[in-house]
Amino acid sequence: MGGAHMEEAEADAKDKSWKDYVTLAKMGIVNSNLVTVFAGLFLASAYTDFQLIQNMHILILTLVGAGLVMAGGCTLNNYIDRDIDPVMERTKERPTVTGRLKPSNVLIAGLLEAALGIMILGAVEPVAAVISITGLLVYVLLYTMWLKRVSTLNTVAGSFSGAVPPLIGWAAIDPGLHIYAWLLFSIMFIWQPPHFLALAMKRCEEYRAAGVPMLPVVAGFAMTKRQIVLYVATLLPLSLLLYEFGLIYIVTASILGTGWLILGIAGFKIKDDVKWARLMFVYSLNYMTILFVVMVVVHL
Repeated sequence: MGGAHMEEAEADAKDKSWKDYVTLAKMGIVNSNLVTVFAGLFLASAYTDFQLIQNMHILILTLVGAGLVMAGGCTLNNYIDRDIDPVMERTKERPTVTGRLKPSNVLIAGLLEAALGIMILGAVEPVAAVISITGLLVYVLLYTMWLKRVSTLNTVAGSFSGAVPPLIGWAAIDPGLHIYAWLLFSIMFIWQPPHFLALAMKRCEEYRAAGVPMLPVVAGFAMTKRQIVLYVATLLPLSLLLYEFGLIYIVTASILGTGWLILGIAGFKIKDDVKWARLMFVYSLNYMTILFVVMVVVHL
């Protein structure tokens, strides 16, 4: 009987540790970024007359490779942030904080995931692999290890790595990277600061306690609001540079961008800053998802 109980306990522990590794990979972030990888890949196939249906292996390998690189980056982020995470409410239950996983195992898992992802992307198209390496290095070294701890510019570094996924998708089919690929990158790059800064306002006191110099902590809410609105105002005309995607896209991008800008400007009147930040954060997620889905749909 005792042996059966022990086997059961071992199986349960293995199941838990497997789930812990999935938690560290931040699958929510990975999945939302894979939407933009797919968009880049799909649009590249539309503009190069590449037969995606006949080459499903390219699609699958690119998504798996990019997903693994991102999961590896997120896992390494968890490994590096072990000193900050216990202080923050939203991160204090991470397996790296609670001690459910050994730090050395987390480090190895992150490096293996990233390496495997880069190898898969390299087999598809070396340029896609190089772009993923660049995004990974910026995220892990520049953002997580350095700027996140010393400067409000951490948001810009994080935005660069977060804007890389559509480039990876596009490069998998067209390594020459059409101007549209760079516009997708630019839209993602400008979208991220208002998204991140809204989150930073929501979690301001946690970042303060952890000693992370996010803009709301260092410069206050009024300055952060102005920055957010400035980025959203820049994003609106930028998204319309893809006017060749057609009328449905133009109307969607205009409505989404204007709606976000109105909500942003309303923040100067709204007294509850945190409530406003929460609304801006939710809007940012919907904005990005709808915009990229429409980009794909108008090319079907």
